[in-house]
Amino acid sequence: MIEKDSIISRFVSYVTIDTQSDENSSSTPSTQKQWNLARKLHQELIEFGLKDATMDDNGYIMATLPATANTVVPTIGFIAHYDTTPDFTGTDVKPQIIEKYEGGDIVLNEDLDIILSPDDFEDLLAYKSQTLITTDGTTLLGADDKAGITEIMEAAKYLINHPEIKHGPIRIGFTPDEEIGRGAHKFDVEKFGAEWAYTMDGSQIGELEFENFNAASVKVFVKGKSVHPGYAKGKMINSIHIAQDFISSLPRLETPEHTSGREGFFHLNGIHGDVEETVLEYILRDHNKEHFEARKEVLNNLALEINSQYGLELVTLEIKDQYFNMREKIEPVMHIVELAEKAMRAVYVKPIIKPIRGGTDGSQLSFMGLPCPNIFAGGHNFHGRFEYVPVESMIKATEVIIKITELAAKK
Repeated sequence: MIEKDSIISRFVSYVTIDTQSDENSSSTPSTQKQWNLARKLHQELIEFGLKDATMDDNGYIMATLPATANTVVPTIGFIAHYDTTPDFTGTDVKPQIIEKYEGGDIVLNEDLDIILSPDDFEDLLAYKSQTLITTDGTTLLGADDKAGITEIMEAAKYLINHPEIKHGPIRIGFTPDEEIGRGAHKFDVEKFGAEWAYTMDGSQIGELEFENFNAASVKVFVKGKSVHPGYAKGKMINSIHIAQDFISSLPRLETPEHTSGREGFFHLNGIHGDVEETVLEYILRDHNKEHFEARKEVLNNLALEINSQYGLELVTLEIKDQYFNMREKIEPVMHIVELAEKAMRAVYVKPIIKPIRGGTDGSQLSFMGLPCPNIFAGGHNFHGRFEYVPVESMIKATEVIIKITELAAKK
C-alpha cells in the first residue's frame, strides 16, 4: 500500500536539513535554517497540486486536500513540526539504514565506539527483522518530528493518487519552534479551519494521547551580599548557600528521575551564580491541575520561609505557565480519540492510550479551540545520538492517517 522506498527517501531528505530551534531567539522561526525545510515543504505541497498551499511570514505552512466524498464531512487536520531540539546537535545528520535488524548491538560509530544496544534500550527488540533508521552517533536523527511530516506527506500523496478513497476536506499544517514551546503561538486556528486535528508527534507505534502535563517554568532569584571573606563574619550573605537550602528543602523523590505515569515533579534544570546572586531554573509538571497549583504554592511558601529566617527579601520567584492538560478540552469530543483508535485497529495497530509526560502543540491548540490529540510517529530515544525510527512504524502511521480520513467520511 505505502511504498517503503518512498518513505525512506522522503524522511532522509528531511532529516539531513538542519532545523534546530533556539530558545534564546525572539524571531519566528527562531532560526534562519528552519526556513530551508519550510520552503522545501511548501514547494512539495504545491507540486502535489494543492493550489491553496501557503507559508506565512512566520513559517507556518498550511494546505488543503480537497474532499472526494459526495456528502458533507467534517474538515479534519494533521499537524507536525519541522524544528528539532536545541538539546543536541542536528548539524550534518548522516542517517544509517539497518535492513532486517537482527536484534543485537548496532554500531553507530566505530571510531567513537558509540553503540545502540538493546541492553540499554530494550524497545529495540520489538523491531527485530524490521528496517531501522539510526544516527551515526554524532547527532540526533530528527524523527521528532520529521517522521510525522513524512507520514502526513506520504498520506497526502497516496490519497491524491487514489481518489476512489472517499474523504472530507483534509487540512495539513507544519509549524516551527515546537521544541522550544512556541509551535502553536502564532498558529492561525481560524485560518486552518478544521473541526479537529491530530498532531503526528508521538513515539512508539500505537501511541494515542489526549492528556499531557500542566507545565510552568520557574526562575528563583536569590540575593546575597558580598564582603571580603577575611572580614565577613556577620556581614556576608552567600546566595549560593541559600540556594542550596532552597534546593534541598524540596521533595527529593519528586524529580523526573523518580517519577513516571501521571506523577508530577520539580525539575531543577539550570543553576548559575556567585556570592552576590544565584539563579535557579526549574520546570514544574503535573497532570492534575490542583496538584500543579499546589507545587507553585510549595515554592512560594519556601521562599517566604527563607526570607522570614533572614528578615530580608532574599528569595523572589518568577513563575510562568507554559501549557495545560488538554484532557479537559478533549473529553467533550472523545469521538475524535475513538475515531483514531478505530483507525489503528483497522490497520492492525494496537492502540496504546497513555498520558504524555511532556508537552505537545496539541495541548496549546486544544485550548485555542482546535481539539488535537497526539498520534505516534514511530521514533524512539528522541533528542539524542541514540534516536532511531523503524520504517515499518512510519508506514503504519501513514496508514492510520489514511484510515482516519476514510472512517470520518463514513460517519
